[in-house]
Amino acid sequence: MKKTLFISLLMISLNTMAQNTMTPELLWKLGRVTPLGISLDGKNVIYKVSIPSVSDNKSESKMYALPLEGGNPTEIKDTKDILKDKNISPDGKYVVYHEEVKVEKVHGKDFYPELQKSDVQIYDGLNYRHWDTWNEGKYNHVFFKENKDGALGIDIQEGENFDSPQKPFGGDEDYIWSPDSKNIYYVCKKKAGTEYAISTNTNIFEYNLETKKTTNITEENQGYDTTPQFSPSGNLTWLQMKRDGYEADKNDIIVLFKGIKINLTANWDGTVDHYMWSADGKKVYFVAPIDGTKQLFEVNFPGATRIAITVRQLTEGDFDVNDLIGFTGENILVTRTDMNHASEIYSYNLSKNTWKQLSNVNTATYSTLALSKTEKRYVTTTDGKKMLVWVVLPPNFDASKKHPTLLYCQGGPQSALTQFYSYRWNLQLMAANGYIVVAPNRRGMPGHGVAWNEEISKDWGGQVMDDYLSAIDAVAKENYVDNTRLGCVGASYGGYSVFYLAGIHNNRFKTFIAHDGVYNTQSMFGTTEEVFFSNWDFGGAYWEKNNAIAQKTYTTFNPMNLVEKWNKPILIIQGGKDFRVPIGQGQEAFQAAQLLGLKSRFLYFPEENHWVLKPQNALVWQTEFFKWLKETL
Repeated sequence: MKKTLFISLLMISLNTMAQNTMTPELLWKLGRVTPLGISLDGKNVIYKVSIPSVSDNKSESKMYALPLEGGNPTEIKDTKDILKDKNISPDGKYVVYHEEVKVEKVHGKDFYPELQKSDVQIYDGLNYRHWDTWNEGKYNHVFFKENKDGALGIDIQEGENFDSPQKPFGGDEDYIWSPDSKNIYYVCKKKAGTEYAISTNTNIFEYNLETKKTTNITEENQGYDTTPQFSPSGNLTWLQMKRDGYEADKNDIIVLFKGIKINLTANWDGTVDHYMWSADGKKVYFVAPIDGTKQLFEVNFPGATRIAITVRQLTEGDFDVNDLIGFTGENILVTRTDMNHASEIYSYNLSKNTWKQLSNVNTATYSTLALSKTEKRYVTTTDGKKMLVWVVLPPNFDASKKHPTLLYCQGGPQSALTQFYSYRWNLQLMAANGYIVVAPNRRGMPGHGVAWNEEISKDWGGQVMDDYLSAIDAVAKENYVDNTRLGCVGASYGGYSVFYLAGIHNNRFKTFIAHDGVYNTQSMFGTTEEVFFSNWDFGGAYWEKNNAIAQKTYTTFNPMNLVEKWNKPILIIQGGKDFRVPIGQGQEAFQAAQLLGLKSRFLYFPEENHWVLKPQNALVWQTEFFKWLKETL
């Protein structure tokens, strides 16, 4: 009797625990896993866990070694003698690294030393600011030095006003040693000023330590060349986009083999995120978006044989494969996420096609939560195509009740909408607050073929808007959707989508939220820092009066020109240091909403960029987001 009572009470306790749902505060207590590699002895995977501290308004990190054969992680203080240092040359004689170097005069005191208190900045070309920082005449340069104490570094880009690693996000993955330690290969866009701002033409450069000569390995290619690696047999490999100015072009794997550049993925209808060679040099493993997820693929390397090149998808499921860490026996180590779980480290057995979760940084937290349910459905678009739509249902979903529903508009515009896990646009958290989330893989999403991905460029307000409405209309037919309580939310291009849909929605939506969205395509072209993006996606400049495609962007597809049709409440969020979609976009939209007499609110983050990164700001963001929905939906 006592045993039965104990089991009953235990089950009640477990059920009660499982009724908890995700909250903003809990979201910002989760550990964020960053893999660092496999230990030199092959016995451990090394990773970092960052945990935000809301009180300190920053994150603190610890590193761990986790046995691959099973066991508990052990905290480590550093990775010296545990991980291979890729920056040390294979022969051990040299170290490659990067530093920021002052190259150009920018500040008033640079030109006028006697006026040290002047704070003027002087520019003769574009690229005067990028992402969230102003150009102060300093550039990332690659250096090398002897691997001994006191050695002096040699700047292999001396005097150049070019960045390597690339700004704003490049790191030491942008440079590598050759296997013979005689050359350094690095990524650089050797363009400056206005020419830099309108181009995506990065190249792979080879610097010879003996001759001090630099050679452009990819000179003939006009688009991005990035992510250099060497195969185990010594073949230089990189990722390539062909077209200059098109940042979302098809990304292919290129291998330099005996002087010939072989495109391993040329005939495959997809785009590569990142890649890793197999230990024997016969295959390349890579991650790519496919059908609303990111999965693991392999492609064989034929070498000098006549074997056909074949791309094969290895994994499948409602999850994302993200980082590729390394190999151990028949297993490849990766990180994995889904809409209910933040990143953890997994082992995937390549012969058995089986998964094993290795890290459990957040497993205990998730075990106490009632999770949302994600459903994959396909909707027919207005032009007769099948579009994948993710539908995220609240925890403990009751289909007999009516639920408020949000149309989630993804940014990019050409970033994949997969089983991602965001710490701001967190669909699990939206569902946990009682909202059904409709997330369409509309035109412009990679993972559905190159043509589908490209159809959004120069057509921002065209078919893609019909795709959005097709998605929400299809799901709104369900009995559990409250058609009187539909909302529309999104950031970046998703924010543009919100502004545009607010003018054409025909009273479908009751409220809107736009974060760092493009409101006025003309002023966006005039103030954004990466002009190549607007040139490509808008079709040209607003003063090109004979350019019909561009003029359509600045008239028909300009949300500003639809603002008189806005008729519902709108929350507008803007980062003060967002130079991608500058502050004027949010200001113009808010001012218009206020002067139209609409219920509206302006949430301004002076020190945030295109994202909200500081923990306390993020909690304010989440609180205001759901507060607005409660007020208006």
